[in-house]
Amino acid sequence: MIKKNTEKKISARSEHFKKIRARRTLAIAEDYTELVADLIETKGNVKVCDIAQNMGVSHVSVLRTLKRLVRDGYLTYDALRCIELTQKGKEVAVFSKQKHLVLTEFFLRLGVPGHIVATDVEGIEHYISPTTLEALIAHMCTF
Repeated sequence: MIKKNTEKKISARSEHFKKIRARRTLAIAEDYTELVADLIETKGNVKVCDIAQNMGVSHVSVLRTLKRLVRDGYLTYDALRCIELTQKGKEVAVFSKQKHLVLTEFFLRLGVPGHIVATDVEGIEHYISPTTLEALIAHMCTF
């Protein structure tokens, strides 16, 4: 009996870790799609060097990540080196931006200094579920 209860606890716990690992993978897609959407809005087009400069990484790192994001259906990358979001990529970018804005506003309302908020939100935004985000939005309407 004790062994079965322990196995159930371990199984339930492992599900949480699996979800976090999946969110880590999604975090990269969110960062890239959000940035690409912002750059398309401000510049009209996006190139590898734009992403590398904005993220503070090498162009080789960007190219490797772009290859995975193309494979996973988040964006396209043509012979002219222009990067475009797919519908899936646009949806991820919009949701990521929403999380970013809501969390930023929430922490600023709590009195957290802006420079700290900027860093904290970049990490936290990837681990907020839609359910938690909706609860946070509802709570923010009360204060």
